[in-house]
Amino acid sequence: MPSPGPSPGGAGGVGEGLLRTLTLRDAVGVGLGAMLGAGVFAVWGPATQAAGVSVLVAVLLAGAVATCNALSSAALAARHPAAGGAYVYGRERLGPLWGYLAGWTFVVGKTASCAAMAMTAAAYLAPGRERTAAVVTVVAVTALNLAGVQRSAGVTRVVVGVVLATLLGVLVAAGLPGTPAPGTVPVTLGDDVLGLLQGAGLFFFAFAGYARIATLGEEVRDPRRTIPRAVGISLTVVLVVYLLLAVGLLRGLGVEALAGSSAPVAALAAVALPGPGEGVVRVVAGLAALGALLNLLLGISRTTVAMARDGHLPRAWATLSGPRRVPRTAELVVGAVLLVVVLLADLRGAIAFSSFGVLLYYAVANASALTLRGQWRGAPWVPGLGLAGCLTLALALPGSAVAGGLAVLALGLVGYALTRGRDAAR
Repeated sequence: MPSPGPSPGGAGGVGEGLLRTLTLRDAVGVGLGAMLGAGVFAVWGPATQAAGVSVLVAVLLAGAVATCNALSSAALAARHPAAGGAYVYGRERLGPLWGYLAGWTFVVGKTASCAAMAMTAAAYLAPGRERTAAVVTVVAVTALNLAGVQRSAGVTRVVVGVVLATLLGVLVAAGLPGTPAPGTVPVTLGDDVLGLLQGAGLFFFAFAGYARIATLGEEVRDPRRTIPRAVGISLTVVLVVYLLLAVGLLRGLGVEALAGSSAPVAALAAVALPGPGEGVVRVVAGLAALGALLNLLLGISRTTVAMARDGHLPRAWATLSGPRRVPRTAELVVGAVLLVVVLLADLRGAIAFSSFGVLLYYAVANASALTLRGQWRGAPWVPGLGLAGCLTLALALPGSAVAGGLAVLALGLVGYALTRGRDAAR
């Protein structure tokens, strides 16, 4: 296990461990902040368009796959408490190639997700000036992360509290007697199985944040106890909130209106809280997107550090700086790439593309958990079910996302061959 304190040699080298400062409350806050972000405000429309009347079942299916992934990730993180998440698990349990592919799909997919969240925050908070506001958002969040993970975790707790209070307030208001209820709450599989699977794959975008806890494993105190508990608590809270919100949206808006809405939670607030309610929700949605962006950048930079340590990325990117040993080089590189994406890319398919990459990332995590065998304390079928679920949902996503994801995966394989050959020649 990495040393919990500073290395004797100082605080700036590549080989030193990150500082363990995060408590259980911090780790739960990071997971909640990543999951209760832009996804909960933006994913309902696309998922309902795909799943139709089966949208509630799609939420449950996405939650079931996420639960399997969480259990596998928690078991692995307790045994490999180092920064990098499934990149480390794949490398240690399956071999360097699988670890590299997990890290590659995570960094690429989540960079697209970061861009989507930056632009979502800008659309809610600065309509008409989205591009400029998105750039300012990326710069501000990168600067906050450069100040150190502990300060970022504190901000995350505030964001989570505000988002939860707002969502619960809207749900309570929507359930009061006299509130218009034009829709019903269908609990059905429908006739379109592919649509159901695609809806679940798209909705998985809103569940994927618990990976942030595992990627921060090198900075969590007592990781063998803290990580499994933090993953379980955060995922349970989010699943309950999503199910309640699904029922509220279906009851308040109906399936057709929900599928066609670009801001369904704000639309529900306009029905349940006439007056300033919609404006408040829009502000909170922007705040939530900022919180999710903050946590995503944390996870991407830590995976970048782990890959740089192994030579798959420039080794200088693994350098830690200052008394808090913050990976500032990795933070700056990730921030710069994100700025380019925000300025140039068309992000309409960002959710689907991100879901494809993250589902492959968790497929590696589940495959790694299969190797635990006798060390597995939970049900032994969980990793296998999680692996099958990830691959099924990934392949059910829109064809453009699958094709783009496979192309990026092939590019990653080329990069692995080049870096592996370079390392072998040294």
